[in-house]
Amino acid sequence: MSTPESFLKRMNRHLAPTMAKDFPNLPVIGEEGCYYLGLDGRKYLDFTSGIAVTNVGHRHPKVVEAIKAAADRFLHGPMGVIVYESALKLAEELARILPDGLDTFFFGNSGTEAVEGAIKLAKHATGKPCVVSFTGCFHGRTLGALSVSTSKSKYRKHLHAVSGVYQIPYADPRKCPPGQDVAAWCAEELERNLERLFHHQVSPEEIACVILEPVLGEGGYIVPPRQWLVRLREICDRHGILLVFDEVQTGFGRTGQWFAAQTFGVTPDIMAIAKGIASGLPLGVTAASRELMRKWTPGAHATTFGGNPIACEAALATIRVIEEENLLARCRQMGAYAREKLDELRKKHARIGDVRSVGLMIGIEIIDPTTGEPDGETLLKILHRCADYGVLFYLCGNRGEVIRMIPPLTVTRDQIDEGLKVLDRVLAELDNGHPVL
Repeated sequence: MSTPESFLKRMNRHLAPTMAKDFPNLPVIGEEGCYYLGLDGRKYLDFTSGIAVTNVGHRHPKVVEAIKAAADRFLHGPMGVIVYESALKLAEELARILPDGLDTFFFGNSGTEAVEGAIKLAKHATGKPCVVSFTGCFHGRTLGALSVSTSKSKYRKHLHAVSGVYQIPYADPRKCPPGQDVAAWCAEELERNLERLFHHQVSPEEIACVILEPVLGEGGYIVPPRQWLVRLREICDRHGILLVFDEVQTGFGRTGQWFAAQTFGVTPDIMAIAKGIASGLPLGVTAASRELMRKWTPGAHATTFGGNPIACEAALATIRVIEEENLLARCRQMGAYAREKLDELRKKHARIGDVRSVGLMIGIEIIDPTTGEPDGETLLKILHRCADYGVLFYLCGNRGEVIRMIPPLTVTRDQIDEGLKVLDRVLAELDNGHPVL
């Protein structure tokens, strides 16, 4: 009979450690809605959404039904060799829900592929060699995407970044001097940082694109002021530089609109999307205008598995569920409710340094209450203890100091209360001197 211990033993025997060593290594036998079903017979409340993937909940019945029906017709479709309805319908639906002008798509299999496609498209269309990204952003782990990722140095260890990539600081409202307007200060700081880059390292005429997450994800859930993104759009337009949004984590309702671009009212030239698009099936998309995509000549990029017919049907079902169940509005409502409860917890527990959120993309910073410094070591203990009590959070931040709370958009008030009650209990244990192992 399988046991949690036997699962972990088998995993450690045959899976690469770089794949198998993560938090919490929970052996499961199923998933449903907002819960994982553990091999130990317990239900675990999931505030990770499979790392921002199952936005409509685990195994939503309408998504499962669409997958089963699709499998009766197709399993594989090398796009271009054949053409099938689900891919065409998905392209039409994406053009409808994306910001105006983003109406032409390249289908891949993952977020990192979507980012690779975005960078390749920008370089091919402009004929320019260089790319600018932001310190703290995460865009994927293949070499091109990794070259623009700087959330943690360990991801780049022993790997030489692709040449012609430059970084500048991401917006950080916490560093705004007292008495100054945060949004204006962040926008001016962006202008100064880019001007320094242009003067000292690379001419804007050589830059194909600027790429960023419109909300910093793995790097710590930093929410920039809208004015900062507006200024970035203006600077890119001023210098003829393409603007790329990596919406792999922020997309498909996570910020309370279909995409963060709509939440902030700033439209990029190219968008990379994945994760929540197909409720767990592998699918990534590079999106741009028809005019820009026409400059990406046939053969310059290709795929064998991209736009799999079953994944496309899952994506179509996911979009329908989000609309039919009004999950964009629900995200905004539940996000506001969770933020209210977390602000109360912050007043109660000195270990919570900051709470940052937009929609149901919520970061909870854990600090040493004595020094005020980020405390990733204690955070990991908190996460393990919460898992012991049946609630799964995840982590992010350069020092692993931010609890990532990203429940499915279907989450209820009762489930939010249940999860935050556990977090409150664990923090109280620490406050009262009880060791959290």
